[in-house]
Amino acid sequence: MSDAEQMMPSRWQDQSEGLLRVVERIALILNEAGIPRMHARVLAYMLIDGADRYSAAALADGVRASPAAISGAVRHLTATRMVVKEREPGKRAEFYRVSEGDVCGMMVAAWIPVLKQWESMVESAAVELGANGGGDRLAEATEFIAFLRCETEGILERWAEYRRDPE
Repeated sequence: MSDAEQMMPSRWQDQSEGLLRVVERIALILNEAGIPRMHARVLAYMLIDGADRYSAAALADGVRASPAAISGAVRHLTATRMVVKEREPGKRAEFYRVSEGDVCGMMVAAWIPVLKQWESMVESAAVELGANGGGDRLAEATEFIAFLRCETEGILERWAEYRRDPE
């Protein structure tokens, strides 16, 4: 094999690089939406790679990250139920798969408790400040957050109806 042939990436490497570019683009959007970077990379990889399930080592290889980084990411993703952890009887290895059903809907639904907490905190700060020191602005922010929460809940309800009967 010539030096030029050795330097040329294989078709598999090209596909792998292309997959990683897509993973990084999706992860960037998820990260900007509030999902920690490594968690977003792992989820994006699992969504687009197409395998049924992954070992931690396979995820580390797939996103080119350390096992420790993968461990933290899958712990968060399983806690939010976007990813499911499985183990085969009699084996020590754990495997991870994307939750069945509506992963995007679950990501949006995960924001509702955050919005509720944010709404409560901003509302109590507005009450504490009263009309002084920005209390009015916080009261308006509370209204907006409440509106956003209600609309998000409504979107999820309409999405569930749409999935049941798309016509």
